[in-house]
Amino acid sequence: MIGNKTVVYTSGTFDMLHINHLKMIEYARALGDILIVGVNTDELVASYKSMPIIPFEERIGLMKAIKGPDIVIPQKSLDHRDKVAKLNFDIFVVGDDWAGKFDYLKEQGVEVVYFPYGDGISSSNLKARIYENYQKLQEKANNHIPDDFDKEDK
Repeated sequence: MIGNKTVVYTSGTFDMLHINHLKMIEYARALGDILIVGVNTDELVASYKSMPIIPFEERIGLMKAIKGPDIVIPQKSLDHRDKVAKLNFDIFVVGDDWAGKFDYLKEQGVEVVYFPYGDGISSSNLKARIYENYQKLQEKANNHIPDDFDKEDK
């Protein structure tokens, strides 16, 4: 808490910004007075999954441009113990795909909320769909022979 204001921290990669990202940020915004959003650096993301499609500078720029966050910062570590002390946040919000992984923050007096994404869109799903569609288009292009093409006449 800063003064009498509740500080909320949320973070993520925010690759291929989509509606579930915005829903989580809107939810986090509603929980307090000050919303700080951490955007994972490319180096951090590469340490636990494939590189983002959208470069860090663009992802952090997108977060700064949307309504909701009061402060947007780079996030270089998934260990938030030091951030609690430096940023004085009271509530941490993260997607429920990380359920249980940040419970250690409760020892520092932080309320941890795992936001339920539910079914639907995710950056990983978007990437998979784009890749599948690309593969189908490539296969169609590589195997396209006009119906009136006669190989023996050529």
